[in-house]
Amino acid sequence: MYRNYFTHLECSATGEHYAKDQPQNLSGAGKPLLARYDFERARGEIDRDEIAAREGGFWKWRELLPVVNDADVCALGEIDTPMIDVPATARATGATSKVWVKDEGRLPTGSFKARGLGLAVAMAHSFGIKRMAMPTNGNAGAALSAYCSRMGMESYCFAPEDTPEVNLREMALQGAKVFKVNGYIHHCGALVGAGKAEMGWFDVSTLKEPYRIEGKKTMGIELAMQMGWSLPDAIFYPTGGGTGLIGMWKAFDEMERLGWIGSERPKMIAVQAEGCAPIVRAWDKGETHAEEWFEAETHAMGIRVPKAIGDFLILNACRKSGGFAMSVSEDEIQAARVTCAQEDGLLLCPEGAATLAAMEKAMATGQIERDAECVLFNCGSGLKYDMPEGATPLDRHGEIDWGSMK
Repeated sequence: MYRNYFTHLECSATGEHYAKDQPQNLSGAGKPLLARYDFERARGEIDRDEIAAREGGFWKWRELLPVVNDADVCALGEIDTPMIDVPATARATGATSKVWVKDEGRLPTGSFKARGLGLAVAMAHSFGIKRMAMPTNGNAGAALSAYCSRMGMESYCFAPEDTPEVNLREMALQGAKVFKVNGYIHHCGALVGAGKAEMGWFDVSTLKEPYRIEGKKTMGIELAMQMGWSLPDAIFYPTGGGTGLIGMWKAFDEMERLGWIGSERPKMIAVQAEGCAPIVRAWDKGETHAEEWFEAETHAMGIRVPKAIGDFLILNACRKSGGFAMSVSEDEIQAARVTCAQEDGLLLCPEGAATLAAMEKAMATGQIERDAECVLFNCGSGLKYDMPEGATPLDRHGEIDWGSMK
């Protein structure tokens, strides 16, 4: 049923080719590997609308993915995540055109990490890998543990000690061996690397294997499909490791080569928290790579990544698209979360709220026009994160002052 067009892997820095028929981590240059396809052949053999009509969420795009055999597909009820119009929130933030939230919290394990880890686990399964390990701020580990368990594989998750307890328990309940580490996510990543020889696991850290990006690129394909095979004026993306931003940029190029979309591109805006903004700092300095951010601090755990191995790919996508990188404060993140919840009834995670705060700031400064059509990525379910106290005690036995409730 599914034709496969995956041809080889390519170093994102040097262009050197690597074989697709064996497990790969980084290239010889220490850079991420990217999957490449024969789109010239695919263009004449596959039908965009026929594929779009399938069920199965991101798995429907098999012709644009590396997985060959059905037996390697690890499905947990994936869907096309909804594009939710937030008109009251848009007005409250000064936007005069459509603002959409692409709500990735509707995926299995409640976050967009399902896309990348679903593909990474599927490919590992195809190679006969039995044990996988990764550093995680929470949601990625949850996705890894779920998909590994689904495929009869072991998972090991190393998380900073202040990772939300709900994430740690989710990983453990789904079968992972979970460790809390006194450090940040890149310290956890160093432990994964240090234990590789003795433990025999495959390192599935962000961009240290080629297939998480292939899962994340399906956000871009799905977005184009939902917008009638066009793209918005701007995409605000919560950026830690940046796999999704890089993946979408890759998807736009691939869709153009297939003749599915034109050459127009949205401005790609990488959004970070002020307490951990290495990409923003590099952007402001006009640099290609981002130096490590020390003493990182933000409640938006998913974007607390002091050092991203794909930094140059993130910055490149922002520059080529006419976009930029910007940071927002903790207060701005929380205010945006409250606004969207109370104006439109949509609960954002802190990282998703950061994109709303960034859009409001970018419009106020003139970096984005107020009538620009914007898409904000809410990368996970807001239910996984702390929420402010909101309930007032009420004594049913006492006299109730109903007027005070107004």
